[in-house]
This record gives sequence, C-alpha cells and structure tokens, in this order.
Amino acid sequence: MQALRDRLARITDLNHAAAILEWDQETYMPEGAEESRARQVATLRSFAHELLTDDVTSRLLESATPESALDQDLVRVTRKDVEKATRVPSELIAKMAIASGRSKGAWQKARATNAYAKFAPHLATIVDLTIQHAEALGYQETPYDALLDQYEEGMTTAEVTRVFSDLRDRLIPVVKTIAAAPVISDAAVHGNFPHDAQWAFGIEVAKQLGYNFHCGRQDISAHPFSTAFSITDVRITTRVDPTFFSPSFFGTLHEAGHAMYEQGIDMALEGTPLADGTSLGIHESQSRLWENLIGRSRPFWQHYFLHAKKAFPDALGGVDLETFYRSANTVEPSLIRVEADEVTYNLHIMLRFELEQDLISGKISVNDLPREWNDRMENWLGIRPTTDSDGVLQDIHWSLGAIGYFPTYALGNLMSTQLFDAAKRAIPNLDALTASGDFSDLLQWLRTHVHQHGRRKSSNQILMDATGSGLSADSWMQYVQTKFGDLYGF
Repeated sequence: MQALRDRLARITDLNHAAAILEWDQETYMPEGAEESRARQVATLRSFAHELLTDDVTSRLLESATPESALDQDLVRVTRKDVEKATRVPSELIAKMAIASGRSKGAWQKARATNAYAKFAPHLATIVDLTIQHAEALGYQETPYDALLDQYEEGMTTAEVTRVFSDLRDRLIPVVKTIAAAPVISDAAVHGNFPHDAQWAFGIEVAKQLGYNFHCGRQDISAHPFSTAFSITDVRITTRVDPTFFSPSFFGTLHEAGHAMYEQGIDMALEGTPLADGTSLGIHESQSRLWENLIGRSRPFWQHYFLHAKKAFPDALGGVDLETFYRSANTVEPSLIRVEADEVTYNLHIMLRFELEQDLISGKISVNDLPREWNDRMENWLGIRPTTDSDGVLQDIHWSLGAIGYFPTYALGNLMSTQLFDAAKRAIPNLDALTASGDFSDLLQWLRTHVHQHGRRKSSNQILMDATGSGLSADSWMQYVQTKFGDLYGF
C-alpha cells in the first residue's frame, strides 16, 4: 500500500505541476510563451499518464493489501482510473495538451477582437482530438457518453436529455410568466463601482464565507475559474467591470464555493487521486449554493448591504436594501452565460449541450457554429448576439478541450438546492445566521456531508446520504417558483 501511495503521489504531483503552469498561462504568462508552455504542459500530462498506465502501477494495485476503508477506496478508485487511462494512448494525451495550450491563446485573441476565424482552426483540431478520445474511451450508445462520463461519472447523454427535457417543460412557463410581469429594474447594480473597491469587497466577503486565503488567492483572468494544486493551495480568479457590480462579486462567490470544496477535503486524502471533487455536478452545486442560494438571498443582503453602501457610495448612496436586492435578482434573457440570472441560466446550458452533441456527431461543423449558436440563442432565449465575442466565443471551455463539461453546470444547479434544503432542515435558523453574517454552521454541514469525502463517495452517494434522494429537478423548481414568485408576484 505504501509503495502504491508513493507512486500515486508522484503522479498527482506531476498533474498539479501541469495545473500550475496552466494557471500561470491564464493569469501572468507573457503572450510570447504560448508555444513553449503548450509543450511543457504536454510533457507533464503525458508523463503522468504513462506512469499511471504502465505495468508497475498495475502490479502495485494487484499486490497492495488494503488495511482500512480509506485504503479500499483508494485502490477501488485508482483501478477505475487506470482502466480508463489505459484505453487512451499517451501520444493522444500529449496532442490534446498541446492543442489546448495553443487553442487557449487563440481563443483569448479571437474573443478580444471578435475574430472567430482565428479560433476556428484550433477548435476544429480540438473537436477531432476529442472524437478520437471518445473512441478510445469507448461507449455503448453515443460518443458523447464517453465525454460526459469524464466529468459526471455514470451519467449518460440519455439521462441528461431526460432530466433537461423535464426541467425545460417546467421552466419555460415560469420564464413566460416572468416576461409578462412588470419589469424589475437592474439599475442598482450598474454604475460607478471602482475596480479596487470591488476587488477588496469581494475578497473580504469570500474570507467571511470561509475561503481560506492562507491556502489560496484571487487573481484576474479572462474567464473566472478555480484550480487546486493541493488541499492547501486552492486558487480562484475573477474579472472586474467598473460599471457593473454583479460579474466580479458573484463571480468571486461562485469560485470561492468551488475553492471551499477543495479546501474542505480530508487531509488524509492529500497526494492521492481521492483528493478531488467527486464530480463536476457536485462541484458546481457548491459554487451555485454560495453564489445564489446564499449570495443572492435577502438575508445575505440584510447583513452586507450597509457594507456595500460604504464601499460604493457613488453607486449605492441613494439606494435602499429592497431595491438593491430586487436589482440583483432581475430576470431577463441575456447573452452572457456567466452573467445570466438564476431562472434563465439553465437554458444557456441546454443550448450548449445540444451544440456539443451535434459537433461530436458531425451534424454541424465548426464553421457552422456561429450561425447555429445565434439561431438557437434566438430560439431559446429570444435574443440574438450581434458579435461572436458575445456569442460562440464567450466561454473558454472548448479551447480547453472540455467538451462534455457544460451539462454539469445545470446538474449542479439542481443538486445545490437539494443539498441546501437538507442543510436548512439540519440548521433551522440558517436564515437568521446568514442575516448576521455567520456562515460557520452551513460550512461545517457542507464539510461533513460533501467536502471531506473527496472522491471516496460518488455524487449519487453524496446526494442520497445527505438528502435522502437522488438527482431531481423538484427542489430547484420549488426554489425558483417561491423566490421569483415573491419577486414578480405570481
């Protein structure tokens, strides 16, 4: 067991070293280093893959004798990882890392200059390699199953389609009802919100929620993200618009939710494959819980609004609490996913889910993508992008090769309210605690029922053990109908 642990620690360190290089690429790396950085990351990723899949690791797995439940889980999860990894050649891993390294820089330039043509050849390469990856992994019904399984293990395209279809049927009438209701102004979150004041306010609130800056930090990036190099080094990024409060502040809360999950993993799992989020759906449940269920709630702003008025006197000096709360929770179809309101957000995800399937199946081509995006955005949300920067180029994920990732955002939304409902049952005075700025009981509940387990429990096990039921849209729909029924009078 110790020899296996030592080997897995080396593999983990290699992957974390690659992640540090990727973090630097998104934050501080000089533009001219793109090609060498792509090569460096590819070297580390392919070497880690080779160590995981070679005979030494397999022999250690066979000879290791687990002496505890933790050992048993480590062997079980590692066997599964090795079995999947051995299907994929190291050369393909290296090619994907190089392609992603080049693609990220091309995406950043294309998005900044509204030049999809500069990104399209890179995306075509990503799609081709992704299809090769899916074929190598294997699947029963559709190549997309293999891609989805990387991010939400055990979930199938058919099951996501079923959940999304049910959700869409119940959500569209709510969207239409809100569209017919009197408009709520979002003017209070637009105005003079200086960069440095936003930065300081977001960091202070993230600290009070429980994000440990002794083992983390926040930086600026084109697309907000969180990343972990160990349980004791978990970092987040945001982006700041000095005329718009919501993207930076709620982005910080969102990424802090991800980071607090990683920081809450049991230290006994450090240096092993178990020291990671069990699925991206569960991961997203944590970010959406802190961003929306806490950060956009009335109790939260009962505590923080006076602090916000002091931080932003020009923008909020003449605004009252209720006006600000309503402004931060307006529902209106918008072009940008990360700035979308809670009600329409899932529609952004469903659109991407459909596009990804069509790309992988060959139903549409990379060159078709801008038109298909705009047509479906108009069909789904009633608005049409006028630029590709606000349309097909807005997300970083495809440049990373992360196809199959997007559905987990909506799955995480559903999981967030299921877990939050269970937490409220266990902490009956949670609203009062939130209104006093005390989040310790909620964080401890999440540490106990979600965070500490890492990959020892599957997402379904976590949901069943914490809430008593599997994945369902019922809790989220009840939340939306209650909160926005109150706001919009239905």
